[in-house]
Amino acid sequence: MSATDQTSSITEATQLRAQTLSDLRRRNNSFPQQNVLVGFDGFVDEIIRVVDKRDSPRDFTLIGDINTFAQRVAQASGQSTNMEMIVQQTKLGGNGPIMANALAAFGMPVTYIGMLGYPNIHPVFQELAQRANVISVSNPGHTDALEFNDGKLMMGKHESLHEFTWSLIIQRVGEEKFLSAFQNATLLGLVNWTMYAHMSDIWRHLIRDICPKLSTSPRKTIFFDLADPEKCFADDILEALALITQFQKYFSVILGINEKESYELANVLNIPTSGNSPAALQALAQAMRTRLQLECVVIHPRTCAVAAKANETAYVEGPFTARPLISTGAGDHFNAGFSLGFVSNLPLASCLLLGVSTSGFYVRTGKSPKVEDLVEFMSNWPRE
Repeated sequence: MSATDQTSSITEATQLRAQTLSDLRRRNNSFPQQNVLVGFDGFVDEIIRVVDKRDSPRDFTLIGDINTFAQRVAQASGQSTNMEMIVQQTKLGGNGPIMANALAAFGMPVTYIGMLGYPNIHPVFQELAQRANVISVSNPGHTDALEFNDGKLMMGKHESLHEFTWSLIIQRVGEEKFLSAFQNATLLGLVNWTMYAHMSDIWRHLIRDICPKLSTSPRKTIFFDLADPEKCFADDILEALALITQFQKYFSVILGINEKESYELANVLNIPTSGNSPAALQALAQAMRTRLQLECVVIHPRTCAVAAKANETAYVEGPFTARPLISTGAGDHFNAGFSLGFVSNLPLASCLLLGVSTSGFYVRTGKSPKVEDLVEFMSNWPRE
């Protein structure tokens, strides 16, 4: 990039932040009127760091990146080894609870239906229960989240997830109450398809039994996040994508994916890819949106984000940090920020900016930002 192009890019980014801040302040009072419904997962997350060397009970170094950790594991083949793991935090987890908690922090009225503990809500979800109306159907899963500077390894324990079915939802929530939650929501988030054996069946019931009963004016927005379908068979992924397309009849559908997931979905959809440049990612998002006939497709790598609607694509640089305090939940915070902009009818680039800002604040602080936190964060854009 030439010096002139770089200066122009910085100017455009500054102008976008200024315009988005103005829009955010102007619409702030409307957020409490935007009802939200999110479901259906739930996890207890243990945030873990792996020790490299320990000098004393208080002095130690950590394995910094996934490649180094992988080499340590590979060297144990045929020999075995011992690794020490430090639990830094035990917190609420799952794509749904994290996204819901972030939306509630914005001041939006949130209803959460999912796996938060049954018959009693697990203690890690008490903050969410104070911020939102929670309806817990069953017990959560458990995740050991091994965090590194360049990413994370999510080690899930999913036994309880296999009990989560449509019949259990209706039994413990009630069909009328469930329908009312859908009818009252402006924004819906259905996330974490990958880990649930019965999620496609639940989506089919929603399309058949719930969606035809909903008012379609004004049109509601629904956000989908498959959550890393690498372990799933291509036919099952295609079936899930076909179901998501069917929701477009009733909602404005957003599909949100990270960079890794974008290549996995491109592969099963037979969409060619051409690298990870801003132009290539925007073209990929548009190709997926066209193939699936959705309102919007969003791709969020670690350092930027792109999105595509029918006649528009957008790209923004993120406030990337090489040393995040926490990365588990960063994508869910991006989803919350993007959705906030989308239901507020902000320009597509502003929606992306709110997404990367929400995520950027979270990975630096470990907290879900309030609107005033976003204003402060974007007003003092971090260099690292």
